[in-house]
Amino acid sequence: MLTSMAAPQARGKKAGDAIFGANRAAVEAAARVGKEFVTNATIGAILDESEKLVCLPTVKKVYQSLPMEEIISYAPIAGLPDFLRDVQDCCFGDCRPEGYTAAVSTSGGTGVIHHVIQNYTCMGDDVLTSDWYWGAYSALCDDNGRHLRTYKLFDDALKFNHKDFQEQVNRMAARQENLVVIINSPAHNPTGYSLTGDDWDQVLDFFRYLAGKGKHVILLADVAYIDYAGDQGRQFFKKFSGLPEEILVIVGYSMSKSFTMYGQRLGAMIGVSSSQSVIQEFSDINSYTSRATWSNNSRGAMACLIRIFEDPMLRSSWKAEQQEYYRLTKERADIFTSEAKQEGLPILPYQAGFFISVPSSDSAAACSELHKENIFLVPLKAGIRIAACAVPCSKMHGMAGKLKKAMENIGQI
Repeated sequence: MLTSMAAPQARGKKAGDAIFGANRAAVEAAARVGKEFVTNATIGAILDESEKLVCLPTVKKVYQSLPMEEIISYAPIAGLPDFLRDVQDCCFGDCRPEGYTAAVSTSGGTGVIHHVIQNYTCMGDDVLTSDWYWGAYSALCDDNGRHLRTYKLFDDALKFNHKDFQEQVNRMAARQENLVVIINSPAHNPTGYSLTGDDWDQVLDFFRYLAGKGKHVILLADVAYIDYAGDQGRQFFKKFSGLPEEILVIVGYSMSKSFTMYGQRLGAMIGVSSSQSVIQEFSDINSYTSRATWSNNSRGAMACLIRIFEDPMLRSSWKAEQQEYYRLTKERADIFTSEAKQEGLPILPYQAGFFISVPSSDSAAACSELHKENIFLVPLKAGIRIAACAVPCSKMHGMAGKLKKAMENIGQI
């Protein structure tokens, strides 16, 4: 009997996702016992203290004021020219690196990752990121015929593990010419960790060494959470100035977080290089891949960014609203991290961002045990993710203690 008509590389694919699965379980529990008795710490979006999805008021006002023609019209394949200029300033702020730059609009931050994998690695190549990572990285590699490899993010002192990072990059360099390395910082998903300035210096010095050996290094700096990383979150951008032309930095910017426009699916990939020809190639090949993948992106979301960024009053209110929710997310995270310390619950270093992570040898079992308390977290390969962005302060209190007890109940602590 015929069981498949898919091509060999497509057989067996299934869109399972731990995050959406955990959220589904939380929604089902809320339907049974009432939302007020359920803690849903699975959602990777900002919810207010009433657990309603947040749209920044300035974004809502501007988007709803756009003419319908502006919302429904096609955009140019690469993006509206004003968007391509303004999104760079949105991303870099006062810390724009020196060199040649260009932007290409993408379908959210996910689109940036897709294009980097598609255009800067060969079939069968490896792509490197940390062992704590957003699960979509793996799916994007697999679906494009590449392999995601990891280095240990933390050393024994819970600092950036430069030793293992360099070992894994060197291992990749022995097999391939182009080295694509994804670093999600600041406000890393899922840990909330950020590289220090010294960390960035060491990483870039190592890349310079590799460039001197004839390797092509493509650094994908995933900065999706940069507007929730605090005042110093952009300083590292300046370090991308004056790099050898064998190093291409691609910054992945997301309007999902910075503008709370999650479903509009708009982001931008921003190339930074000391070579004008490399940046021209960057624009050409990634625009071509956009045409071959999704054609073009949301013109309405582009117009929204342009209007907000180019109006000083709107820009000021938008930034103030971001800061309000940065402070709220930080307050929630501080509750958890403080109580975790009191309870003796080990957690990974958190500086800022949407998520906190707890190491666990069997995260699925720990999360399942916590379901008895109607608390729902996300099980990952190496541990448990808590979405501080989505849990009101009242429900954040006591969560660390209950998580520790759940882990004790199954013999993990």
